[in-house]
Amino acid sequence: MNKLLHNPRCSKSRQAKELLEEAGVSFEEVQYLKEPLTVDELRRLTQQLGISPIEMVRTKEEPFKKHGLDKEGVTDEQVLAAIAADPILLERPIFIKGDKAVIGRPPERVNELL
Repeated sequence: MNKLLHNPRCSKSRQAKELLEEAGVSFEEVQYLKEPLTVDELRRLTQQLGISPIEMVRTKEEPFKKHGLDKEGVTDEQVLAAIAADPILLERPIFIKGDKAVIGRPPERVNELL
């Protein structure tokens, strides 16, 4: 099942959702701020995205510094734990199809998996 990690308050996230709906793509909408992902789910997500955990972090959010993610030598596990604890850190939207995923920045990137 396709999934969209979605924050309805984010315009880019809403745009990606609209693009998928217009394309007739069925997907499960996961409001990750209400249903935070576990460390294991986040680890799998990095594999699906093909990036390191720090690359899916919103660096301008307040918890970024609170968790020390701005420091040198931060481990992948520390990043994953921080995102699990403060899901606002997760970049959005993220569209998942099978074993692949893409960050919808810009929202049109979701089309890469269609």
